[in-house]
Amino acid sequence: MSEIPNADEPTTVLSDEQSWELLASEKVGRLVVVVNGRPEIYPVNYAIRDRKVYFRSGEGSKLAELTVYPQVAFQVDHIEANDAWSVVLHGRAHILQHFSDVQAVDALGLTTWVPDSKFNYVELVTSEISGRRFSLVEH
Repeated sequence: MSEIPNADEPTTVLSDEQSWELLASEKVGRLVVVVNGRPEIYPVNYAIRDRKVYFRSGEGSKLAELTVYPQVAFQVDHIEANDAWSVVLHGRAHILQHFSDVQAVDALGLTTWVPDSKFNYVELVTSEISGRRFSLVEH
């Protein structure tokens, strides 16, 4: 992992590997999809395997739009007392159809916030990832 930025250089660009490591350290991200021609943001619990992001979704506009327009953005960030980081990826989402794929995602420990009907499993295949680490300086 790169050094934490300092006041002289408050932003550090992260490598792809560093970005994936940080993504793997969190459990909640923001999925950006286009719904009726307008960007919408949804918080999702997620898991990572083989540089792919997995999440579950119930029926509704988010899932419907993923089938029509599968290009998405996904963002995760973390803020501490003196530093923060943000990772953004772009990619293509598709709904998992095979039972063996769903079982493999279940084995990752993917859970949802509330016990509801999120029976659809979605895989996000990344085409681009970028990450930044920020030094939080007091003014």
